Amino acid sequence: MEHGEKNITIVDDQGNEQLCEVLFTFENEEFGKSYVLYYPIESKDDEEVEILASSFTPNEDGENGELFPIETDEEWDMIEETLNTFLADEDEE
Repeated sequence: MEHGEKNITIVDDQGNEQLCEVLFTFENEEFGKSYVLYYPIESKDDEEVEILASSFTPNEDGENGELFPIETDEEWDMIEETLNTFLADEDEE
């Protein structure tokens, strides 16, 4: 995972792969982490899209960085606020 990627493949606990489109990535100095917000590409147009979030660490070689779960309620609150700002900015365009 790198900043600026358009698609990522997520592997669940059962080993199933799911292709997802990256909505956006950002860094947060307070938590000292990079974050990615993404959604499954296979979502149907008439379905509500579930936006997922993970923190990530880019690999030094720029390939296949590692995703990590969000660990605290404070992180979730910050991510939700960032997403709401992003969506509000998109609506204004």
